[in-house]
Amino acid sequence: MKKERAKISLLEKVGYSAGDGALNLFFQTFVNYLLFFYTDIFGISAAVAGTMFLVTRIFDAVTDPIMGFISDRTMTKYGKFRPYLLWLAIPFGVIGFFMFITPDFSDTGKIVYAYITYTMMMAVYTAINVPYAALMGVITPNSIERTGVSSYRFVAAYLGLLVVTGLTEQFVEFFGNGNEQIGWMWTMGLYGVVAAGLFLFTFFTTKERVLPTKEEKIDLSTDWKDLLANKPWVLIAGATVFQLMYVVIKGGSSPYLVDYYLAEHTVSFFEAIGIGSSKSSFLTSGALATLAGALLTKYIASIFDKKKTYVWSLALSAGFCLPFFFLDQSQDELIYISNIISGFFFGPVSVLQWAIYTDTADFGEWKFGRRATGLIMAASLFALKMGVAIGGALTGWMLAYFDFQPNQVQTEESLYGIIFLAGIISAIAGICGALLMVLYPLDGEKMEQIEVELEARRGELDEPSPTV
Repeated sequence: MKKERAKISLLEKVGYSAGDGALNLFFQTFVNYLLFFYTDIFGISAAVAGTMFLVTRIFDAVTDPIMGFISDRTMTKYGKFRPYLLWLAIPFGVIGFFMFITPDFSDTGKIVYAYITYTMMMAVYTAINVPYAALMGVITPNSIERTGVSSYRFVAAYLGLLVVTGLTEQFVEFFGNGNEQIGWMWTMGLYGVVAAGLFLFTFFTTKERVLPTKEEKIDLSTDWKDLLANKPWVLIAGATVFQLMYVVIKGGSSPYLVDYYLAEHTVSFFEAIGIGSSKSSFLTSGALATLAGALLTKYIASIFDKKKTYVWSLALSAGFCLPFFFLDQSQDELIYISNIISGFFFGPVSVLQWAIYTDTADFGEWKFGRRATGLIMAASLFALKMGVAIGGALTGWMLAYFDFQPNQVQTEESLYGIIFLAGIISAIAGICGALLMVLYPLDGEKMEQIEVELEARRGELDEPSPTV
């Protein structure tokens, strides 16, 4: 009976995964194109954009834990977390559309507009992503089943990545007909409509099953104390900061690496299916490799466990960025191959990241007798967004430091800065994240023990509650 109750249907797995597909239509655009959009299309400097990425996170520092606290205390007929998918699906799409409008303002006016729309987008992103991430922790109490759900989730995420990397420039060209500002506006409008529909699909196909124990009290200070004493969470959160720094620095520098450093080059397969631009072929080949790695995650993690798979996957993915720096411009084929191998090894990382976070929520309930899934996911998203912020800021600042000038032939100094970012700085960030997770204490055996004991406490087994 226990296994039957823990099982999740295929429809629900697909339905839950749709939410991450929606998020990634925008998140992957932010990672791979946003800095490029702001410098080369919108018309603000790399230094200004980099500073904006960091400053906006001050606002996130407040909204993330508040959203976690609110969602943990939400009580509706739809549950704690699902309602936010219904309430915020349309606002998410609308604000995402306005963020990519290029107004006919002065330079100062553009900067103000960028700050306002970017901050609003991060706010609604937090408000829908915190409950969405927490939802995976309550649709099943089974840790192994959650890993399977996470695999579906990140297949959808990587499909979103493929759409962004493979089709965005084609959509921009189609909608803009030579005007990239108009093209970007309508492309992101399309993504907004699709994202809203996917969020609603997630809402209608999922169910919350893990309920908090009756003795849990509403106490934010205790929640925070428990969170900071949760060593597994602290380690994965720290690794997440470095992991997202790696992703953003690598992704943010890739368009510059291709457009300004490499010779004009495409892969014949992508030319055959209509993806002819250098940026699209470079990003899409890496994304396809990442998807392949993600599809193998459950099998690999069943052999080596989540921790070892995460550590080695992140370290190897980061290591294969080093050729970006050491190979010559003329060796573009080898740079493409390195990017593809790096993408493949990164596949399991994000899949396991969120499955690990839900394990830390179980650990926190097991150790402290209180479950705060929303706060854990909110704080985890804050760690993620700190990595995005620091990575984005570093990318913008370093491009400015090496005197990058958009839409011009670059100097030797600026070209060196681009490959230094893509090859060295990104690799350092990824390897630091892997090293932190070496210290992570939860393995498969420990999680099985925790799961059994929690089920006993929740009354799912006819056993007395164990002594912690």
